[in-house]
Amino acid sequence: MIDAIKNALRVPDLRKRILFTLGIIAVYRLGAHVPVPGVDVAKIGQLLNQQQGGVLSFIDLFAGGALSQFAVFALGIMPYITATIIMQLRTVVIPTLERWMKEGEAGQKKITQWTRYATLALAIVESLGLTLFFQSALSIQFSLLTKFLIVVTLTAGTALIMWMGELITQKGIGNGMSLIIFASIVAKVPVALYQTLSVVSAYFILIVVVIFLLVVAAVIFIEIGQRRIPVQYAKRIVGRKMYGGQATYIPLKVNSAGVIPIIFASSLLIFPAQIAKFAQVPWLDKVGDALSPQSNVYIVLFAALIIFFAYFYTAITFNPIDLADNIKKYGGFVPGVRPGKPTAVYFDKVLNRITLPGSIFLAVIAVLPTLLFRTLNAPFFEYFGGTSLLIMVSVALETMQQLESQLVMRNYEGFFK
Repeated sequence: MIDAIKNALRVPDLRKRILFTLGIIAVYRLGAHVPVPGVDVAKIGQLLNQQQGGVLSFIDLFAGGALSQFAVFALGIMPYITATIIMQLRTVVIPTLERWMKEGEAGQKKITQWTRYATLALAIVESLGLTLFFQSALSIQFSLLTKFLIVVTLTAGTALIMWMGELITQKGIGNGMSLIIFASIVAKVPVALYQTLSVVSAYFILIVVVIFLLVVAAVIFIEIGQRRIPVQYAKRIVGRKMYGGQATYIPLKVNSAGVIPIIFASSLLIFPAQIAKFAQVPWLDKVGDALSPQSNVYIVLFAALIIFFAYFYTAITFNPIDLADNIKKYGGFVPGVRPGKPTAVYFDKVLNRITLPGSIFLAVIAVLPTLLFRTLNAPFFEYFGGTSLLIMVSVALETMQQLESQLVMRNYEGFFK
């Protein structure tokens, strides 16, 4: 691995991308420690400590501790993720968005632009709700100018995070949204370890380490798992040369959606819980408590949404019809399956079958560690559990695979043997 890292830094273009990504993450972490004007950061930190494991603590985790500092980036990237989910779901029911999806790059730009608008709208709503909630919970009164300044600052911070994520995707090593979430969670690890060491025994720490290693091994196993569909290309004579006659395969990943279902499911559940928490209405408070990461309702819904988004994201990113047409165009066929539409149906059937165990695996890995930590009476890990571990391992593995492809393309040996 050390040799692979050295090789990556030797390539000027790849080195530039890596340093650019690290620079953007450094700026993001800096913004997580710059508080908005006109607030008492100490009182907000105390309030979050009292509500450890609740909705606000979970938001603070995805914001990398910025919420406890009431920093410029306190909202984190969650408004952008929520807006992305809304746009992805609406493409199924709104013909215009569906048409944009099929227009390629031009249509994708339109969808991205509307996603940005939705992100800003959600950021305004969430920042206003957050301001009113802290005003009520801390028994303080912000002036109208201070409220306006806080809302503008938090909204601008969200827009800046969104822009930085897109920069990492375009000019960095890719996966901008996932890497920002990864950086946020990793930033909380030292604090998590310190608090854990101060309240539990060495025996419990050993159990945590074993669970973590098992999760890492399981995630890697399922992430690299794939179903290889054999494809045979017929021989063709063009002029005096013969083409084709080769046998290859199409790899279909068991978990083709990656870590996206986890992120989407978390965001979709936390958003209504967050709004319910900010509203300060008794019956909405009950809804917020039911959707808190500590509740059993949240765990059940979380697992169900992970399975749903695994199928949903796979369906919108993998087009079996286009793949079958391309194979047919170049004279290829799947042994035992007729070219054209029957091949597309076959691909769709295989993908649905292998997505089921992949989605169930994601749900189990996301939920099981949290249940184990709750059984072991460790309240701190009730929100810093399976979801965080799964995101960290999956994003790290995806990033290594992207660097691997860049190294192999430049004739260097990569991370994987």
